[in-house]
Amino acid sequence: MIGEKPDNKEGIPKSSLASSRKQGLPQFKDTMCADSRITRPNSLMALAPMACMSLVVNDSQDKKAEAGCILTDTSCVTLTSSQDDSEDFRMFTGYNSRVTELKMKLENSTSMTFQALQKSTSKDIYAYETTPDAIQAHGELGSPCGLFPFALWEEENKTTSERGQEQLEQDEDKKKLIKKIMKQIQEEPTDTLSSSTLQEAMVTLTQLSSIQTCLGPKETNELVAICVKSVFSLPSAQTMQEQDMDNADFVQILYSQTLDALQTLLNSLFLEDPTPAGLANLLEPLGPWMTSAKAHERARAVNSNVFLLNCTLQTPLFFTSFIEQVLNFLVESNEQLTFEHNRGHYFTIFGFPTFGLLLGRLILRICDPDEEIGNEALDGVIILYTILELQKRHLDKEETNKHELHKSNKRFLGPYNPISPCQNILRVIAEFGDFLGPQQVKDLLLAALEGLRDDQETPSKDTAEMMQLASEVTLSSVLEWYRHRVLDVIPDIMSGIYVHLSAIHEPRAREVALLPISLLASSFMTEVVIALLMCPLPLDSNGAEMWRQLILRKPSCDIRDLLELLLTSLKEKPITKKGRASIVPLAAASGLCELLSVNSCVGRVRRIYPQLLLALLVQVHYHIGLNLPSNNCNFTNCSSSIFIPVRWVVKVVKTLLMKMGCSYEAALLESQGGWELMGQAEHHHRGVSLLARAMVHYSCQELCRVLYLLIPFLERGDEKHKITATAFFVELLRMEQVKRIPEEYSLGRMSEGLTNEDPIMKVLCIRGLVILAHRSEKVRKLKTKEIKFSSSSSTSSRKNADRFCARARSSPFSPQSTKIQALLPSMMKGLQWVDGLLAVEAVSNVRTILKCQDKKSNDVTIYLEILQVLQPHFNDNREEVRSAAITLFGKVVRLLRSPCMPLTEQQLVNCLVPLILQLQEGNPVVGKKCKKTLSDCCYHMAWVLPKMMYSKKPWDISQQTVTKICKYLVSTHRDSALVFLTQSLEYTKSPRAALRRSAVTFIGSLVPCMEGMLTEDLLSEVKTSLEALRHDPEASVCIFAAQAQDHILASCWRNSWPLPRGDAWVCDPATNHRWNSSKENLPVCHHRKSWILDSLRAWKKTLK
Repeated sequence: MIGEKPDNKEGIPKSSLASSRKQGLPQFKDTMCADSRITRPNSLMALAPMACMSLVVNDSQDKKAEAGCILTDTSCVTLTSSQDDSEDFRMFTGYNSRVTELKMKLENSTSMTFQALQKSTSKDIYAYETTPDAIQAHGELGSPCGLFPFALWEEENKTTSERGQEQLEQDEDKKKLIKKIMKQIQEEPTDTLSSSTLQEAMVTLTQLSSIQTCLGPKETNELVAICVKSVFSLPSAQTMQEQDMDNADFVQILYSQTLDALQTLLNSLFLEDPTPAGLANLLEPLGPWMTSAKAHERARAVNSNVFLLNCTLQTPLFFTSFIEQVLNFLVESNEQLTFEHNRGHYFTIFGFPTFGLLLGRLILRICDPDEEIGNEALDGVIILYTILELQKRHLDKEETNKHELHKSNKRFLGPYNPISPCQNILRVIAEFGDFLGPQQVKDLLLAALEGLRDDQETPSKDTAEMMQLASEVTLSSVLEWYRHRVLDVIPDIMSGIYVHLSAIHEPRAREVALLPISLLASSFMTEVVIALLMCPLPLDSNGAEMWRQLILRKPSCDIRDLLELLLTSLKEKPITKKGRASIVPLAAASGLCELLSVNSCVGRVRRIYPQLLLALLVQVHYHIGLNLPSNNCNFTNCSSSIFIPVRWVVKVVKTLLMKMGCSYEAALLESQGGWELMGQAEHHHRGVSLLARAMVHYSCQELCRVLYLLIPFLERGDEKHKITATAFFVELLRMEQVKRIPEEYSLGRMSEGLTNEDPIMKVLCIRGLVILAHRSEKVRKLKTKEIKFSSSSSTSSRKNADRFCARARSSPFSPQSTKIQALLPSMMKGLQWVDGLLAVEAVSNVRTILKCQDKKSNDVTIYLEILQVLQPHFNDNREEVRSAAITLFGKVVRLLRSPCMPLTEQQLVNCLVPLILQLQEGNPVVGKKCKKTLSDCCYHMAWVLPKMMYSKKPWDISQQTVTKICKYLVSTHRDSALVFLTQSLEYTKSPRAALRRSAVTFIGSLVPCMEGMLTEDLLSEVKTSLEALRHDPEASVCIFAAQAQDHILASCWRNSWPLPRGDAWVCDPATNHRWNSSKENLPVCHHRKSWILDSLRAWKKTLK
């Protein structure tokens, strides 16, 4: 029989199929598609005579835990216990009370089964007979004909709860049995078909499904998926025959019956729920097999889809449920039940859920290299079109002969053209136009993309080429004819393309998959761009290619309009009004970065380059510290580092500069760390300023446009927007073109910014004023030089030069410089409470103004304010701030004119202790600058300090050095002794252990030198501080705190210093940091002296 010519695509001779029916194996005829309105048995027992039911029980000792029951349609009851009898079909279920009870009911309670069958199948009859009209129709209540229904109705009311509980138990038993059968099917091998186990399992599921259904849509979908996989995964019939040549006939018959069993199961499940939703639920598991790389799997999938469509066409209840669904819809919307009146929304009425996907999959199979598959797929399309036509005619209440309608549709949709199947595709897509709405068109497009995937198995070359051709024809024709219908589903289409691209690797296939983007963008560019903005971030290769597709393929969209859309998105805030993070600006920046990689786009970008640059810089500020929603982040694409949004925007800024020819500027920022500064909250304005300075330095061609754009830009947006714009604008004030700008937009804006509450804005405006002042002086000096040079040429010009020089001597500053000098007090106002880094930056700028001007013209109060601003930052935790503050302090001191005023002297005296303590920190950089500043102060004040005050040697080596320094300070600046002590106490709170240690040592030597100067409050503060420092985390600080206490005690201050109780005196403070309150064994110098006590009491009285 192997040599017979195959009569179908699976290679199975029809004679084998006929012989299988004669051998008494299960048969499934066309009656499976009969009218579902016929009353069907609702019990397993009714499907076969009781004598033909067999209970198969496995009693093997090693599998008692898996023993169970199964019902088959063999001709005798078989009790098996042999473990080797592998030909019998057995299902093993766990021993439990529910299964045992079900088995007993099936074996022993035939009458109960028929009663349950009668109750379940006659539910409508009972409902009818229990109504009053039905009772009267049967007879009076007293008559036998009337008593029986009434009694039955009464008995039924009494046992409603009992029957409900029994039904729940039976449903639970059925579910457990079905799950065990499904598990058995999953365990069956998929590389061969050697027994009827798979077939009989599906037969049993078919019989169970004919009982009152207990499975929901999800369970039904899972059941179908498992059964379909077990059958479709088998090799082709011809392959299985070749594997078993001796049993070739048996393999043919068994394979044919297994396919029949699967289709019978599908039909049975469809009849349980003959609705559009039920049909869609059964078709869903078949979808992935339609695009298989194996021809026999595609053939089985197409055959099963066509089979279900044929069942649908032969089931009137499907169309009845459709009419009921439409009626409910129209009642809610107050519409009429006609096609003409519902033409506006008929797309949502006809068909069934996702029928567009089925249509697309069948269309692709029309181009299948296997002509039988293509022909059968076209038959399925014709049946689907007939179903839709029947739905429309049922809606219009037209009498229709479905067979004639099917023949008519077959004539104009066919015949199948194996030479040019694309002609069939075009005809089908054109004829289905009345039934394709937005969702259907979307599903049709996504189904066309499914045929391009190669993620499972690589198809053959012929198959891949035919699928690419079919997909391209489908995509182009659908979008050409029905493009206007997809406006509302463009986001779904873009999302589907993005998902499918990850499984499409062949270059030509990717081109076809990206085709809808350019086609849609040519008509709906705004909607397409908005949809692309929703791609996961950071963009992977698929998302980037989708952006580039907008301008790479024809028909491409207008690049100018595309860039305007991106610029509009870049001007949005990444924070919505409800406080949620938005990915739109970041996505727009990512899209712009991809468009810049296309050379044809660079020229159009240059047109709006200033707007793009400023918008991106503002977005950098917005994205600092911003976290994106997790569902919009694609972290798998950033395995090397965590995705930080601000770094991504900085990358786009860098790309934009490179593409616009600003490579030198980008390199300068790279070398000076400008990109890192730009992405930090406290340094963002410095990074932007560095970029602007670089562009001015290298004379960027677009700076004039940027300058004029910034003038109105400064007044827009929130604080972050204004800070970024001001930081860029300030550096552009160096340009020569600034003189063309009215003074109100340069000097006026900078003057207004001095009153801004934001310290960064204040510092930026100070820098702007400094640049204006420097530029003004530079222009004045240049003009003077030119006049002097021209004066040598003639007598008249010499006279004009003399007059100009005379005016310059009388007024050495330009008008603008005079105005800026008048703003110096406003510049210094409020800087005392500004962050150290900003304060140092502001003072450095102010010093530049002071340095360029005559010392005689400056008020000394400006210098004092500068020194007062700088001194608190000597103890800043940041080394760069400390170093800069100390250096600037010395430079400002050098600007002071002589003779020194008392206020200036006091300010310089107050800086002595901080500088001395900073020398002891051990930092060579800071120490060197402290020494330099200390020398500047001494030079200005004509002080002669001991050389030991400039020494960096640690004080713990020589305590006498500290004592001499303290004695010198107290004796020379006695009025400032309390200030020295207060400053030392402040340094004991420093987070740096070296400064705390130096401050404690200094206090231990300073307090004994201040005899008669300390108040009780200050003395109490000293005691509290030293006591707290004895418990410092740093051991050396504890030791020096104890030494300081001991030194104070040894200096005869014990009487005013109450000792803690219980302390033991130890001469070595490094061994014990506490004192002993006892007075024995103390040194003579430690004994109390009456004259000291008398002096202290007298001093206290004077204080009162």
